[in-house]
Amino acid sequence: MYVNHRQNNWSEWLAMAEFAFNNKVHTATKISLFQVDYGKEPRIGFDIRKKGKNEKAKEFARKMKERHKETRVALMKLQEEMKRQADRIRKEAEKYKVGDKVLISTKDFSAKLIKRAMKKLMEKFMEPYVIKKIVSENVVELELPVSLRIHPVVNVRRIVKYREQVEGQKKISPPSIKIAGEKE
Repeated sequence: MYVNHRQNNWSEWLAMAEFAFNNKVHTATKISLFQVDYGKEPRIGFDIRKKGKNEKAKEFARKMKERHKETRVALMKLQEEMKRQADRIRKEAEKYKVGDKVLISTKDFSAKLIKRAMKKLMEKFMEPYVIKKIVSENVVELELPVSLRIHPVVNVRRIVKYREQVEGQKKISPPSIKIAGEKE
């Protein structure tokens, strides 16, 4: 199946693509979508249908219910496995209160917004800002300066709690360097 170079004949191939997708064996259920929906593989080619009795219809309905049950169990098993894998990297969100000081991540900021020459040399977190309002357990509103030009409502994944410096701890800047008689 190929679409022409102008890509204007894709609708001609849509039914065939859908058939191919539904006829493929799914990795989670180990059966095709046709088998899940109809209880049998599609008929490809000509076939003379014979009139059946109700017993066959009942048998077919029973097989369909069984197949749906097996599919549901396989999908639930897959869903549990996916949840287990996702929960391995999840952690409990920190609880914030109005008035808490937080640092905001610069991960999604451009270097131009923060007035830096290069993004790779930017700080990972900026300033301590105060939480103005708790919107939900995952979203807070910060008191941001107008000059920052970003929306004040942020997800808690983008902030970390600010920890004050320990008493007696000082930020000591390195001494300036003299190069050929000039100060830095």
